[in-house]
Amino acid sequence: MHGVDAAGKIIIRKKLRRSELKAFFEKLPPCLVGMEACGTAHYWGRELSSLGHHVRLMPAAYVKYVKRGKNDEDEAEAIYEAVTRPTMRFVPVKSAEQQSILMLHRTRDLFVRQRTMLVNSLRGAARRVWFDCTTRYLAYP
Repeated sequence: MHGVDAAGKIIIRKKLRRSELKAFFEKLPPCLVGMEACGTAHYWGRELSSLGHHVRLMPAAYVKYVKRGKNDEDEAEAIYEAVTRPTMRFVPVKSAEQQSILMLHRTRDLFVRQRTMLVNSLRGAARRVWFDCTTRYLAYP
């Protein structure tokens, strides 16, 4: 957690567990919250938006870690710097329905890829068997 005031002075710098996150933000007045768009960011975006906070999600590739070493405090500071950039592109927070539809599409794509892999494997095995049978047959008239 990396919190700053309007002047840019650091006022909060602490680690929070997932179980402590919602209670912490319930106590805060509405503010700007920046997060990397990861697996549960859309869930937390919806939760924090319902508390009145303004949530901005950023793709992880757009958040640059300027300092050496990668730790939670430096990542939080890099996210703060990224969320205040005027040229930053943000990801809209997806609803639960949107995430469900995306999950269905990804699952279907997975099934199609697995089916293609299976058919290609069977085709290759059949060719080896056919080729071996024909070469043996032709080799021994």
